[in-house]
Amino acid sequence: MIKHKSISQLHEYMGFGKPTHPLITIIDTSKLAYGEELVGVKISSELYCIALKDKSCGLNYGRNHYDFDEGVMMFTAPNQVITLNKPQALNEIQGWMLYFHPDLIRNTSLGNKIDDYNFFSYSVYEALHLSEQEQNTASTCIKMIEEEIKERIDNHSRQVLISNIELLLNYCARFYERQFNTRSAQNRDITTKVEMLLKEYFKTDKILDLGQPNIAYLANECHVSAGYLSDLLKKETGKTAKDHINEFLVEKAKDLLIGSEDSISGIAYTLGFNYPHYFSRMFKSKTGMTPQEYRDN
Repeated sequence: MIKHKSISQLHEYMGFGKPTHPLITIIDTSKLAYGEELVGVKISSELYCIALKDKSCGLNYGRNHYDFDEGVMMFTAPNQVITLNKPQALNEIQGWMLYFHPDLIRNTSLGNKIDDYNFFSYSVYEALHLSEQEQNTASTCIKMIEEEIKERIDNHSRQVLISNIELLLNYCARFYERQFNTRSAQNRDITTKVEMLLKEYFKTDKILDLGQPNIAYLANECHVSAGYLSDLLKKETGKTAKDHINEFLVEKAKDLLIGSEDSISGIAYTLGFNYPHYFSRMFKSKTGMTPQEYRDN
């Protein structure tokens, strides 16, 4: 595996000169080229990356293949792994890649909330597809960052750079919300599929073999990442994937409490809870009553 720990190492690896700023850089993807020797090589870095490219650059992100025919943005956080799966010639891919080190935003408001931008954990097949206007907006932010890197390194530089990165990320959050909206029919299909998966999970007694259904299971069956699924469900229903799972467990618990004489502990174990008091706590948080109170009512 090839690992980049700094902007300087990244520039050296890509064959570029010394970076203007030690913690942030913008790469013109048209100037990137690599041959067959790098196909299949795993690459990771300790940097954040935001990239806009006009067509497939041939890479795998984690275990997923990334392929597209139009401009999209992709996001990677430190220590995520990509694998190149085809060579790239000069001027083959148009776009840019913004890299910045976590030290740039450490102990700042952006550093404290960057994990809230869930798209850094999305799989690339959930990449952000942009309209031409949205591409122009994102590229305008990049131009401001580029000008700041090239022309000014003074007492205000860091804050200006961070503000522009945050502006770009906030635009991206807006664009993702638009993507959720424009794909509402597909999103509703996934919402329906989640409900069907949960029903099937109990009908086939998977809960006895595998324990409670979890977000990773639902996301895998829907062919999306866990973070993307939760965001999608939150947008469509106002509830996260975890909320859907817990509410389904509560409905099953109600059926068992009324329709069987099993003990509270027995019902808890049937529903995949290792500890009955966790079941009782969750049930009360959702219904306002303990399981026994619900049964006695």
